[in-house]
Amino acid sequence: MSLIQIDDTECKKDGICVMECPASILQQKDKKSSPEMVPGGDQVCLVCGHCVSVCPHGALNHTITTRDDCPPIEADLVIDQPQAAQFLRSRRSIRNFKKKQVDKDEIQFLIDHARYAPTGSNSQTIAWSVNTDRDQIREIADLSIEWMREFVKSGVSGTGAVSYFPMIIAAYDSGIDTITRNAPCLITASAPKSNFSGMVDLTLALSYLELIAVPRGIGTCWAGLVKRVLHSSEPVKKLIGLPESHTHFYPMMVGYPKFRYHRLPERKKAVIRWN
Repeated sequence: MSLIQIDDTECKKDGICVMECPASILQQKDKKSSPEMVPGGDQVCLVCGHCVSVCPHGALNHTITTRDDCPPIEADLVIDQPQAAQFLRSRRSIRNFKKKQVDKDEIQFLIDHARYAPTGSNSQTIAWSVNTDRDQIREIADLSIEWMREFVKSGVSGTGAVSYFPMIIAAYDSGIDTITRNAPCLITASAPKSNFSGMVDLTLALSYLELIAVPRGIGTCWAGLVKRVLHSSEPVKKLIGLPESHTHFYPMMVGYPKFRYHRLPERKKAVIRWN
């Protein structure tokens, strides 16, 4: 069976699927002919589903990303521009969490929607490591602080992070969790070294995750300090459970916000160079 099937009785020969195929594996001989896959096209198909999704007639099907797996877009669920603008602007980094645990079903929901983020060449190589044991997350924070102490003692210069490390350590020693913020959950997205766009891919996926979390009443914060420690600490890598071949990674704190925000903070004006 061909990877792509086209129903000639439904196809309008408009060539939309041909123009939209990212891998250019569809061709159309003339305006009277239905599109068809080029020889060897099944070997380079990105399995992105664009051809199935863009056909307005439902004439095209794909054996892997089938028409049944690609539900139609519902017009009444499309948000307007003001709603979208406020939604994006109202996202906040949450650093104070309730003690309430995040259910596994909620975490599964977030990750299931984050997987729709774009990836380079539709590689979809991102993996997810989830820590929900509070003692384990505390140990990650403890190990991170110990790494920072050694880093500061080493006197390494030339990094901006060193300037505020002592403040982070002092606050931690006083009982303030400046590393994982007492978050009940730590989600780490990672990608293999072989993925040339791995860091970009997982960053987009985490961005999707933190946005879909908002209407669920869940808060998130990028755990930059843990991310830095992960580059050098094997014990922290082991606790988080990173796959051995995954050299691209970033952890995110997840939990229920302790406080609500009521206004939209301003940001610097965009720097734009028109060429």
